[in-house]
Amino acid sequence: MESQVNPAKSPSVGGAGSDLHLELSDGPGGRRGALIRALREAVRAGRLTPGTRLPPYRVLAADLGVARNTVAEAYAELVAEGWLTARQGSGTRVAHRAEPPGNGRPRRPTTPSRPRRPAYDLVQGTPDASAFPRTAWLASARRALSAAPNEAFGPGDPRGRAELRHAVAEYLGRARGVRADPERIVVCSGFAGALRLLGQVLEGTIAVESYGLGFHRSLLTAAGLTTATLPIDEHGARVEHVAATGARTVLLTPAHQFPTGGPLHPRRRAALIDWACAQGGLVLEDDYDGEFRYDRQPVGAVQGLDPERVVYIGSVSKSLSPALRLGWMVLPGHLVDAVLAVKGERESWASALEQLTLADFIASGSYDRHVRRMRRHYRRRRDRLVAALAERAPHVRVTGIAAGLHAVLGLPEGTERTVVQAAAWQGLAVEGLGLYRHGEATGVPDDGLVVGYGTPADHAFAGALDALCEALPPGL
Repeated sequence: MESQVNPAKSPSVGGAGSDLHLELSDGPGGRRGALIRALREAVRAGRLTPGTRLPPYRVLAADLGVARNTVAEAYAELVAEGWLTARQGSGTRVAHRAEPPGNGRPRRPTTPSRPRRPAYDLVQGTPDASAFPRTAWLASARRALSAAPNEAFGPGDPRGRAELRHAVAEYLGRARGVRADPERIVVCSGFAGALRLLGQVLEGTIAVESYGLGFHRSLLTAAGLTTATLPIDEHGARVEHVAATGARTVLLTPAHQFPTGGPLHPRRRAALIDWACAQGGLVLEDDYDGEFRYDRQPVGAVQGLDPERVVYIGSVSKSLSPALRLGWMVLPGHLVDAVLAVKGERESWASALEQLTLADFIASGSYDRHVRRMRRHYRRRRDRLVAALAERAPHVRVTGIAAGLHAVLGLPEGTERTVVQAAAWQGLAVEGLGLYRHGEATGVPDDGLVVGYGTPADHAFAGALDALCEALPPGL
């Protein structure tokens, strides 16, 4: 078991606060024991100095995903041992003595610890884990388990549970403009699982955007495919270059180009479908965060223009949690049997019980409510990022549309590497734009930061923004 409490700006008297970073590891006493050991070590190491106020029970409990009583009991034990003090109206603080009474025994040798994680995390790719709808998900799990037919506990159908495929078809048609027949939907273990399957079906060269996830490109090359790059601009991929690549398949993020942030222009959408029809081509549509558009209604999926030329791929990795490992492909009719053939006779990855839970979660309206709530949540996060930059670094621009769980900050030429290093000195994990550039991309690379504003828990976001602004280069 290992968990992390990200830095917390906790309330305290007079507006002061304290940063707290803990790592929990396996050992006796479960999470309570792990929390006690981590707090003791933080005091011994001097990271928690005398007088430091600790976060309230509810803040620490929410971040760890444990009951408040677990945190309360850990604090109480350390108060009894002399490590902490607790007073009405003053909260729980580190005691004004370096060691508790009677601790004159030599310390046991410790095993080398893992490298410490950064205090702040603005790496893109994950939603706010503390916002997972535990109560609603548990209610759906109970209903799904109670209603599940006996055969749901046998070998899984490689297509995925029919309940989920029907729920997904209804949702995608209503919310994303996808023309989805449940018989053409294949459930998979997230977007990566979809690419692994498609990589065994497709052949030749696949055109990809010049900026994107290297992990996805590596999955294609591992399957024996070749990737060719398409230039991008503020209107998304320049699809007029597809013919020159010789590719018969194109992988795009049309709703919100990843990571640069431009949506695929309507004229380019139409041109892409025209190319696919004329050349017998195929479009792989990665709709990784299509629900999260903040300045207006999300743009519909390209798949709605021609379901026989587009493979629509979605998942709950950004909308709910990557821990669920659930996604889906809406396939053209001619690809369904081929994908099922490589997937095998049984479902090997996606849990049938989690599929049933997600089906109920969607059908009950909980998924829609959660997406609407998170859309407001992430919009506030992005607004806070933009406001902080306007106040403290007005020379740094936020590029792309107001959408998704990350933003790209444009940087002066030649500064990207030094800014990433400066961020590391501030205890901040953040990535440079160059990390996402295809190795064969042409043209002068842009300097920038890819800032994942969805990642931190609420109590850590202000500290993360402070660290980011401190790391940015000064204006001219």
